[in-house]
Amino acid sequence: MSFCMVLTTCDSQEAAQSLGACLVEAKLAACAQLHPVQSIYSWKGEIHKDPEIRLIIKTRESLYPKVEGFIREHHSYEVPQVVKIPITGGLPAYLEWIEENTLE
Repeated sequence: MSFCMVLTTCDSQEAAQSLGACLVEAKLAACAQLHPVQSIYSWKGEIHKDPEIRLIIKTRESLYPKVEGFIREHHSYEVPQVVKIPITGGLPAYLEWIEENTLE
């Protein structure tokens, strides 16, 4: 069984909580952690400096396409950050917990 983390950002705590909760309730993720960040980025030729909420989503590697699709469908950004980071190791009991709390 392979696992990964998916990173995305939202423009508000409420949007991030809603997205994370929906992913967990749908069993597309075992966990979604929210962290406030300050983002500096270029968008449509302008430099932006905005507060955002980063989600770190823990899931099965096999569910990544569904997680990506869910984020794209439910996200308010035109081009949301969706980045997959493979989990190459971890506490076996924690990885089992991810497996038990996500879809097969």
